[in-house]
Formats: sequence, structure tokens, C-alpha cells
Amino acid sequence: MLSRRDFVAFATSLAVAPRALWAALDVPSLLDHILLGCSNLEQGVAFVEQRTGIKAAFGGVHPGRGTQNALLSLVEPRYLEIIAPDPAQARVEPRAQAQVTRLKSLAAPRLIGWAVHPGKLESLAHKLQDAGILAVGPTPGSRQRSDGRLLKWQALNLSSDRKGILPFFIEWSSDSVHPSIDSPAGCRLERFSIATPDVRELSAVFSKLGVEVEIEAGRMPELRARISSPRETFELAS
Repeated sequence: MLSRRDFVAFATSLAVAPRALWAALDVPSLLDHILLGCSNLEQGVAFVEQRTGIKAAFGGVHPGRGTQNALLSLVEPRYLEIIAPDPAQARVEPRAQAQVTRLKSLAAPRLIGWAVHPGKLESLAHKLQDAGILAVGPTPGSRQRSDGRLLKWQALNLSSDRKGILPFFIEWSSDSVHPSIDSPAGCRLERFSIATPDVRELSAVFSKLGVEVEIEAGRMPELRARISSPRETFELAS
């Protein structure tokens, strides 16, 4: 026979467990960060600060890629990257020109992509190749922070990411501090999902990629995120 204390603990576990499970399923376990694109970084930072009451910290520039960013922690190990063109970069590598062009065209901040951290990218690259999925990389990347420290990573990009609907893959260097740890805190990613007119087809694609994410019916392909903050809970979309 259960004691009163054991009964209360048991009943509490039943009430809490479904909510914990629901919350775990609402955000992909491998999600590393989401990218909020904008045509002007200061305006993008102001857009987020207006909704959260928290100002994202300048992260640095991406040499050769024509972009700069500001960062906001969404609770370790996830963060929000606000990314915009860097007007100080006169020359942009050919592989980055499409993204810069897209950012310049944005009339308002929108989600433009997301990254997952699957582990060793060399291993993933071989698996994707065996599955007939074309990808580029792993390629090294780096960014010098405002405090002078250098962040280093490797990235694996799908040859076709469906305009950011499919993720890119990232592996951080062991000597780099993950941005979710020391970026301004106070916000949390409550939900991340993808809308599509063909749920079955997109689900099959993600199954091949080995990435679990909530996929829901929608009129058009779209990234969706819900973020809670000290000021309000708000939605972002692509």
C-alpha cells in the first residue's frame, strides 16, 4: 500500500511527465540555432529587443561571406542568430552571394534557416552520400568575437536546402565557447516546427537526414518558432 507521501509523488509524476514529454517534442533535440535574417543588423536587433526587452549582443562578422550577426541565448544549447549584410565587406565569395542578396531584399526580419549539431560531420557526410543526398563540406568556418576570441566550426550544407526549410549541419571546435552559453540570456525557444503542403513527402526527407522535427500541414513551406521572453511570448516565421 502506498504511503500518502508516495501517492502524492506518484500522482505528481503522472501530471508532469506528459507536459515534459510534450515540451521535449516541441523543439528538435539536435537544434543548434535559428537564423533571423534582416536587411539591417541594427534594425534586426531592435526588432527582437522590442519583443523581449533584451538586447542581442554583437557577435562579429563573417569574412568573405558578407554578413554580420548579433546573438541571443535561447537556453543552452540553443541560440538565436540575427544575421544581416555587412556593408564593410566589398567582396563576397560566390557561394555566399545568394544569401546576401536575399538578406538585402527582406522588408522585415524573417527566419531564413536553422542549424543542427549531429556530431561528427565527416561521418554524416558519408551517410548522406550513401543515401544519395548531395551536400557540400564539411568546410571550416570562423568568426572573431568583439572580445578578440576566435570561434571555429565546421559546416555541412545540403546542395538544396529548399530555401532554408532543410537545415545545415554544424560541428563546433572543442576550444570554442558555444554562443548559447555567454550570449544575453532570458529567452527560451518553446517550439520549432515546419509547415508544408505535403507532410508525408517532407517527413520522408527528414527521415533520410536523420533529423527529427515537428512537421505540420500548411499552405506553403515555412519555418515557425515560438520564443518566450520576460516581455512576451512571440512567433517568428520564414
